[in-house]
Amino acid sequence: MHWVIAPGVRIEQTRRRLARLRDDGLVDQITLPQAGRTRVWFPSRYGVQLAGEWPEMRGRRPSRTVSDPTAVRLKVGHALTVTALAFLQNARRHGDLCRPLDWIPEVHHPTGSGKAVIPDALLYYRRGSDDGDGSTLRAFVEVDRATVGPERLAAKLTAYARLHRYVPTVPGRRPTLQEPALEDWRRHYPLFPRLLFILDGTGPTGAKTRIRALRAAAREPAAFSFLHDVPVLAALLTAC
Repeated sequence: MHWVIAPGVRIEQTRRRLARLRDDGLVDQITLPQAGRTRVWFPSRYGVQLAGEWPEMRGRRPSRTVSDPTAVRLKVGHALTVTALAFLQNARRHGDLCRPLDWIPEVHHPTGSGKAVIPDALLYYRRGSDDGDGSTLRAFVEVDRATVGPERLAAKLTAYARLHRYVPTVPGRRPTLQEPALEDWRRHYPLFPRLLFILDGTGPTGAKTRIRALRAAAREPAAFSFLHDVPVLAALLTAC
């Protein structure tokens, strides 16, 4: 948390800030049972409610369990891996623009019939500063900790292809030439974000196996048009 929000100050200042937020009922913490007694901070329901009013967060649907201590404890391994830190530090090193609120975890995207795609994070990253001629990159980030088989990882590619073509139906309204039906993602993004798989919990051989599974899924007919329009990338976390 310190490295994300305030690496230029003493860590005691970050601790005091978190303690004040806890006193105000905006955040809470749990202590992990492992050696070191690591403390994990998470937002309270009140904190989520207030943060949802920020202009940057409007229209974003938070996870239903983001404020539940038990859920936080069970998901902490994944949550600590799904971090913006690698991207934030890279931006700081190269003079790019990527701030803490440019990393939004678990953004809900419906795909119809009660199904949805929920990326581990939505990332905004701008090459160059605000004053330069840099380009803005958006990405759906999926962090794979090798806890499922390669085939289940590759199935996520099909889910994103479904999101790419999903057009919601509006009862009582028919598309016209003047107002054609549009894919739902166009309400949020000028271009569909690229898809970035971050591989963790496996070595180079395991990573190659998982990338081969992704390539096999890319040859499926359902993914053809999606891959024609959307870049899909994969990288080891240690290489980020």
